[in-house]
Amino acid sequence: MTLSFVGEDYLEVRDLAVDFDGFKAISEVNVTFLQGRLHFLIGPNGAGKTTLVDALTGLVRGTGEAMFRQHDLLQMKSHEIVRLGVGRTFQTATVFEQLSVLQNLDIAAGLHRSAGRLLLARRRVPESVQQALETIGLTALAHRPAGILAHGQKQWLEVGMLLVQDAKVMFLDETVAGMSAQEREETGELLRRIVGDRTIVVIEHDMEFMRTYADYVTVMHGGRMLAEGTVAEIQADPQVQSVYLGTVTEVALDG
Repeated sequence: MTLSFVGEDYLEVRDLAVDFDGFKAISEVNVTFLQGRLHFLIGPNGAGKTTLVDALTGLVRGTGEAMFRQHDLLQMKSHEIVRLGVGRTFQTATVFEQLSVLQNLDIAAGLHRSAGRLLLARRRVPESVQQALETIGLTALAHRPAGILAHGQKQWLEVGMLLVQDAKVMFLDETVAGMSAQEREETGELLRRIVGDRTIVVIEHDMEFMRTYADYVTVMHGGRMLAEGTVAEIQADPQVQSVYLGTVTEVALDG
């Protein structure tokens, strides 16, 4: 696959391990997440996907090295990682449901502003917030409470909150889980629109979504790297078919 854009930014992970009181949740993980491509992280439940992201975003302690812009994320606190430009979403959208879509975005944008400069104290919408609204397709709902949004729209709002934070690395945890077919398609197109100058890593169980939108795929199993490559390479990998699919036939990946 020829990518339309692959930039110079990247996150390089080497020998990453996470140990929970003697239990090796992940070990010897080596992976490079490149700017400009949609990198999918797949594997069965318990494979270590979310733990990997937790370590890279400062929520759990990991050993090894994770270099982004000459900083080792494993040596940083979570708020420092966010300010460096690394953000994430969770399986359940974490938005302020009583506040409007616009206020949610503006609070997120406040990461790089002083505490007194929130939307309510200003007469106009910041350009970054307006652009994010348009990008995620929620301009018409800007003044509606986030709590009334459909499931997919809440996920788009979370992506928008990362955009206004100027996150250059985005980890999206099962972002299309529970979405309708139309929402999944719109989410995939949204990710394609924003990936150009960003590094986007999608943790996903939806194989159809992965096949349609992934530029590159990493497969995890038992806390370790099992395989990586393009969708075609992953689908053809006998080890992936036997370990990741188990008793499921190859049709599950080939569709």
